[in-house]
This record gives sequence, structure tokens and C-alpha cells, in this order.
Amino acid sequence: MSKDDPRTEAYGTIDEAVAALGLARAELNAPSGATPDPLADILLRLQRGLFVAGAELAANPEAWDRLQDGVTRVDEAMVDEVETILAERESSIEMPREFVVPGASRLSAALEMARTVIRRAERRAVALDRDGLVAGPWLLAYLNRLADLVWVMARSAEQSEGVASIMARSGSRTARRTGGAGDG
Repeated sequence: MSKDDPRTEAYGTIDEAVAALGLARAELNAPSGATPDPLADILLRLQRGLFVAGAELAANPEAWDRLQDGVTRVDEAMVDEVETILAERESSIEMPREFVVPGASRLSAALEMARTVIRRAERRAVALDRDGLVAGPWLLAYLNRLADLVWVMARSAEQSEGVASIMARSGSRTARRTGGAGDG
């Protein structure tokens, strides 16, 4: 398969998303002896889930019968896990009422970068699906909801750090939230 094959582009973009989430996770590294941020564990689970998505996209159609749900093919349980985390995170933040400009904090900017890479992977997967080159029925939903989750995690990061999101319209900022994102 060539380096510019659409499937290679898709799973290569998944690989980029894994790395981008790793950058966000690195922002959370706790000093030795400190309690690790629970977000770091979630990000690691999401990285591992993306490896499953990448394996599904990399599999030749002749080998699809050998794919294993949750191991080498995205399954419904993976989508459900993302939906559950998304609902929990959404309920604990104040949602912006307009577009947000990334960069209010290093962590939220890293999460936004990961989100945009996941969206690109989703677009690549949609094109493959149109050509019948996606093995299972859950990959597209997984990538879509994962990108939504990472966006919400970026807002949660800003709010837990006590920084206001930067709104797309000049002079507009969201109100600062007191306390951490998970304190409500």
C-alpha cells in the first residue's frame, strides 16, 4: 500500500491523534509523589482506543473476518464509554455560547490540537466508509463523539485552571468559573 493511499492517510491521521493526546497528557504529568490527574488516565484510555481505530482502518478487507471487537475493531462498548465520559464532563462545565479560540492554556490548546486531528481522521474515515472500506459499524460514531469529548475536555481544563475561554469575537470572553471542573 502506498504512503498516500486513503487508508494509509486515515490510520496515519489516527496515529497523529494518539500523539496529540499524548502531548495533552504530558501537560498533566504530576510531580513525583503527587496525585496524578484523573484526566491523564482518561486520555491514556482514549489513546488506547485510537489504536483500536487505527487497527481497524489498517486492516485489509480480506482480513476483516479476523478483527476482534474492542481489540482491532471499534465496538459499541467503546462508543458507549466515550458517551458516558462526555456526559459526565459536559454536566460539570459551563458551556461557551460561541466559538472558542484555542490557547487559553497549554493543556486546553493541546486538547484542541488533538480534537482537530481527530476530526481530520473522521473525515478520512467517512471517505473510506463511502467506498466500503470501513470494517465495522461503530468507527465513525466513535471518532465523532471522541472529537466532541476532547472539545469538552479542553473547556473543562480551562475552567479547572481558572482561565477564561477566549471567544472568537473580539472583546468577548466567558466568565471565569470558580473551583475545578469536577466540583459541581
